[in-house]
Amino acid sequence: MGTNIYVGNLPYSVRDADLSELFSQFGDVKSAKVIMERETDRSKGFGFVEMETEDGAQQAIASLNEQDFKGRNLRVNEARPRPERKPYNNRNRY
Repeated sequence: MGTNIYVGNLPYSVRDADLSELFSQFGDVKSAKVIMERETDRSKGFGFVEMETEDGAQQAIASLNEQDFKGRNLRVNEARPRPERKPYNNRNRY
């Protein structure tokens, strides 16, 4: 099982491949995803990286947090689980 990492304050020009390449120096990257706006296909300025090992993830967090990447200081930390959402039920709205 891999470790999921949150990466914030990304330059808007960064894409999935750039993120994967940046983190690959700390170990095998299972996945790298920059979150994009649906309507404009523009980066929202953050993303997630899943590393193959816990050690690689911890090294990446320690090394890249607050480091300059393409002109911006990254925010890198372990991703928190997504909170549970109640299902949307339109019938009970009124």
